[in-house]
Amino acid sequence: MRAVIQRVSSASVAVDDDVVSKISRGLMVLVGIGADDTASDVSSTIKKILALRIFSDPTDPKKMWKASVKDIEGEILCVSQFTLLANTTKDKPDFHLAMSADPARELYGTFLDMLREAYVPERIKDGKFGAMMNVSLTNDGPVTFTIDSRKYQYIGDSGGNGVGNVNAKAKGGAKSKKGPAPLTVAETP
Repeated sequence: MRAVIQRVSSASVAVDDDVVSKISRGLMVLVGIGADDTASDVSSTIKKILALRIFSDPTDPKKMWKASVKDIEGEILCVSQFTLLANTTKDKPDFHLAMSADPARELYGTFLDMLREAYVPERIKDGKFGAMMNVSLTNDGPVTFTIDSRKYQYIGDSGGNGVGNVNAKAKGGAKSKKGPAPLTVAETP
């Protein structure tokens, strides 16, 4: 399960020009459900969403990264978005990593139920599963994070230039701290 979490001062979702949900200060969360996601993925994602300290201290706004959405009593607007699981290595996105519609609808419902149980039900809003939606939001910061319920790997190239390989082991077994080679300008003859 993948979630894109944005700190917002307000957000809303409209379907066919009718606003179906809106929030004030809190989090806008786009939720992508993977083909093999389970209730365990839902649980770990919810824990992270509710615990992530992305707000300033309510008593001292100069102290950043001190409060969670629960600490500020904020609202959460969730929107299911299968495109978060797209493979974009080719020009046409491939959505095979996303769960099919019917089981995804059920697991997304479980996600919302568990989120409401873990927090204040009235502060959890959502869009309309499977609908074409207009999502409007006012980013606060902007502050945006992507979380995954499972460890994933970045896709690196196989050309050996170090991209995607920053933590690869160097000779002698130690991790290399050296990233990709610096870019240089080619000299023209």
